[in-house]
Amino acid sequence: ATPLLNASRLTALPRQPEIATMSTPGASPPGNCKFAIPKKGRLFEKVNAMLKGSGIDYRREPRLDVALAIDLPITLIFLPAADIAKYVGEGNVDMGITGVDIVRESGVEVDRIMDLGFGKCKLCVQAPVASEITDVSTLAGGRIVTSFPDTTKEYFGPIDKEKGTETKVKFVSGSVEAACGLGLADAVVDLVETGTTMRAAGLEVVAEILQTEAILISNPHSEHSDLVDLIKRRIDGYITAQKYVMISYNVTDDVLEKALSITPGKKSPNITTLADGAKAISCLIHKKEVVKKMDELEEVGATDILTFELSNSRM
Repeated sequence: ATPLLNASRLTALPRQPEIATMSTPGASPPGNCKFAIPKKGRLFEKVNAMLKGSGIDYRREPRLDVALAIDLPITLIFLPAADIAKYVGEGNVDMGITGVDIVRESGVEVDRIMDLGFGKCKLCVQAPVASEITDVSTLAGGRIVTSFPDTTKEYFGPIDKEKGTETKVKFVSGSVEAACGLGLADAVVDLVETGTTMRAAGLEVVAEILQTEAILISNPHSEHSDLVDLIKRRIDGYITAQKYVMISYNVTDDVLEKALSITPGKKSPNITTLADGAKAISCLIHKKEVVKKMDELEEVGATDILTFELSNSRM
């Protein structure tokens, strides 16, 4: 027989967020915050690693572009990066990750929540090296091929107005850099990261239109501002952990000031007095400076110098 529970002995537990399940494959449960991320490529890989490090885990069924977060009422939607800004701006999803260039090209109103620090490149006007063009205004009235037609028209608009010309902008979805070599364009507007593809096509930068990187955006009218803020804080904590390590060391009072000038910390060092009167110091330092800082600390007389990797943080 199943024993009966004594209701008087039960203690109310804290209410947890309700995690919905998908009754229909590919559909977002009602009430979930919809979060769009790039569906493939290097950007997907970086975003996926960032979400995992931020504690936003999910289960994705094969061949489905929708997945549910495991411990949060969030539906992840996998979309082409070029479509995400429009989906967020029009309110189809609550938030997303895409590039500054895509937001500009889409022409939608979104809130720029935070810069993510990866996917950095520049949107540039590029022309054949053989053309020896140094003044972008000489391209006004010419033929421009690009995957960013609206941004390109916006850029050349004032130049056309001043010179009384009409620059012809043609949209192509890929292999923009080949347009000049095929005789289809006088110049192109395309993204430049390392410049390898540009140089291989015999092109060079004539003018920079904008700098771009991956950013977290949200719809200004989203009903899930609490979850948007939670995700921002989690991602911010993960990014900080990727940039810094914790360093700890011991010093005597006579070299304390020199040591602190080497490691002032992100905010301020934590200083503890030891039994022998020496000081134990711990603080954050940039990962790229670890070896240099350790050398400098050793030179001024610090001992027991250790560093610790961070998996996450809250500042």
